[in-house]
Amino acid sequence: MNAKRPACAAPALETPAPAASQTYSYSDLPREESASTALAEEVALAIAYNGISQAVMLVTPTDLEDFIVGFSLGSGIIIDATDIYDLQLTGAGSAQYAQVTIANRAFWNLKQQRRQLAGTSGCGLCGVEAVEQALPDLKVLAGAPLPPIAWLDGLRQRISAFQPLGQYCGAVHAAVFMDASGELLLGREDIGRHNALDKLIGGLIRQKISTEGGLAIVTSRCSLELIQKVLRAGIQTLVSLSAPTGLAVQWARRHNLNLIHLPQKSAPRVYSPAMENQA
Repeated sequence: MNAKRPACAAPALETPAPAASQTYSYSDLPREESASTALAEEVALAIAYNGISQAVMLVTPTDLEDFIVGFSLGSGIIIDATDIYDLQLTGAGSAQYAQVTIANRAFWNLKQQRRQLAGTSGCGLCGVEAVEQALPDLKVLAGAPLPPIAWLDGLRQRISAFQPLGQYCGAVHAAVFMDASGELLLGREDIGRHNALDKLIGGLIRQKISTEGGLAIVTSRCSLELIQKVLRAGIQTLVSLSAPTGLAVQWARRHNLNLIHLPQKSAPRVYSPAMENQA
């Protein structure tokens, strides 16, 4: 890939985030006073593999290289990052384009999928043509110990350092990675919850950060496509700040993925694997 690998990420509060936001004016309901506020921006990103258009995704225009790598892996288009030979970004404003060159084996697999995604920020399975594509056979993880409860103490507050855009103007989700020593290393934000996770996975791959013993944290609800993405990335523990769906829990248990919900005002809830024999 020609995309430059970023340096190891610092907490996002140390870097200016409003690059993905613009100021808009508004008035109160009686329309007596006007003011302005920053809003998160989104762009349409068209992705083509080996010259063939594959998807148009609505994304926050930051860390797009990370997103493309993570999207390619999380969607099952590539097996690992070595399948990507080159990545070129073009375009401006609300229209962005990515030309991705992938290995022949990956391109053959892509053509077999026969997918044409019309992306939105709400659903990670839009455009899937068959149930077999929505519910693929994925590798069962080897299993890993649950993280110490101390790692989750005050986590909601601690990950705010990796959510500058969200703090500045709202409207975005975040995905954050904690390493095997309990240290928060990397965070990514996007209007789409699955996009944020794709960006995080892509960032981990591009920065060659080991996921062994670590965990991913998502600020959004946890549904099936997020489970599939972390399974494909080989991440063994997923922590969600919002409740998981029943299908997400079933898949986590079936694939040996630690799935933990961190409620706002109660103790962490382990849905998998510690409770895998319960309904």
